[in-house]
Amino acid sequence: QVPPQYSAVKVNGQRAYKAARNGEVVEIKSRIIEIKVFEVDTSAFPQIDFRVVCSKGTYIRTLVSDFGKMLDSGAYMSGLRRTRIGEFHVDNAITIEEFVSQNPR
Repeated sequence: QVPPQYSAVKVNGQRAYKAARNGEVVEIKSRIIEIKVFEVDTSAFPQIDFRVVCSKGTYIRTLVSDFGKMLDSGAYMSGLRRTRIGEFHVDNAITIEEFVSQNPR
């Protein structure tokens, strides 16, 4: 996968997004990523929802763009919900109110 120009990937010691903000176009090399799960839900077609389990360093907006190109139709991302990162899972999350009540000033 090739990360987007507006990414935190370092190119020549500088974050790519900083170069992009300065109007520069930098060459970002492709990286090996792993897509372990890619489930597609077309029940609300033409909107398509999907669930992905991937390796670190995967850019989901690039994955969406690549998916649209493969379908020869284009695609854009209207929402993103991260449900897990490492050992942390949304099923174990608490609400802000619960956090505040557990951590009074």
